[in-house]
Amino acid sequence: MDDAASVRGLAGACVIVAGMSVEPTAWRRPGPTGEQRRNDVFVGVAVAAVAQLNLVLTTSAGYFVLGAPPSRLEQVLWTLAVTLPLAVRRRWPAAVAIVISAAFIVAQVRHSPEQQVSNGALYVSIYTLGAWGRDRRWARWVRIAIIVAMFAWLAIAIGISASDVPEGAFSNAAGPVEPLLATIANGVLLNALFFGFAYLFGETAWISARRRHQLEVQAQELRRLAAEVSEQAVIGERVRIARELHDVVAHHVSVMGVQASATRRVMDRDPAKARTALAAVEQSARTAVDELRRMLNLLRATGDVEERPSGSGVDRLDALVANARDAGLTATLGVYGEPVPLPESLSQAAYRIVQEAVTNTLKHANASVIDVRVRYHAAELEVDVTDDGHGAPPGAHAGVGLGLIGMRERVAAHEGTLEARSRSGGGYRVRARFPLAQTEAVPA
Repeated sequence: MDDAASVRGLAGACVIVAGMSVEPTAWRRPGPTGEQRRNDVFVGVAVAAVAQLNLVLTTSAGYFVLGAPPSRLEQVLWTLAVTLPLAVRRRWPAAVAIVISAAFIVAQVRHSPEQQVSNGALYVSIYTLGAWGRDRRWARWVRIAIIVAMFAWLAIAIGISASDVPEGAFSNAAGPVEPLLATIANGVLLNALFFGFAYLFGETAWISARRRHQLEVQAQELRRLAAEVSEQAVIGERVRIARELHDVVAHHVSVMGVQASATRRVMDRDPAKARTALAAVEQSARTAVDELRRMLNLLRATGDVEERPSGSGVDRLDALVANARDAGLTATLGVYGEPVPLPESLSQAAYRIVQEAVTNTLKHANASVIDVRVRYHAAELEVDVTDDGHGAPPGAHAGVGLGLIGMRERVAAHEGTLEARSRSGGGYRVRARFPLAQTEAVPA
């Protein structure tokens, strides 16, 4: 055996120890795709053909460094045994590495002259086992076993060939190291680098594949999260639209219903009052249409358009109370404390809560009196709506209606609190408290 071409060892062993310190995870690399398998077949056949060509050239040049070669047929068979298994290298990497390594050693024992392409096939088989071996523990120990076997064969080959070194073989030696020792060290160094790179590059390829897999998983997770966020945004927008539609439509339709009922009752005996009620119905209808048109315009807007709650702030509560008064209730509005400037969103939320409370009173309470109070405290805004109706039905749960759900959502959006329950003395109370920032608590 040629010392520089037959054994691949020591440095590779050092790389193996370093590689074993990187413990792989439970991830198993998927097998090769159909296209990769077809490419392997093509590469395996091509390498076997090149090896046969190199065998013809080697024998034609009389380059028999291992000794007298076997028969021509045996040379061809050993060359095919070392190279042709590459056709399935990624499908069965461990089996291919074992077969090629065993065939490589036996071919050298039989003095097969083709070594150059066979060395490359051995390198590729070890690299492939490191890059594609699904069972990492098995792949590691198979490579270690192959390297140890090659090391053992190198030692045997050196022991056999050392006694047959002819006199004058090192007549041109001029270095400081003893010639035979230098030859052995040179062979070991070259083969150590050979095996070391095969092991290292295989591990690197497997780690790279694992990282690609992790990146794909992370990208898929990011896409899933983005889809969830988008879906939540759509749901949130639907809830907001539903809340606005409920507040606007329910209130004005309820007021129109009460006023229409009053018109029907007094139309014959008091035409003037009936006309006043009809005018109130007309005004409520126009207001509802204006609110709906405003919301539709906001929905059609493609840019970031701030919602301007025109006519929907605490400064418009007097009109809301006047509508309740027109609907037949004894309605009062009281403002306590020093009014301060409010953010539009908070002002609108307070208005919508009072609006929903008034609507519920008109629809369900059978009340005659409703009292709306706005209190400006040092650190919070409080709106309080009470009536003298029959309160919540026995066994009813507060917060189950769409209106109460909408009120709770508005209060929660501003980190406030909501109280909605029957009063001990009769009637119903809705009270919401909104915290005010220090910068807001400045007298208007």
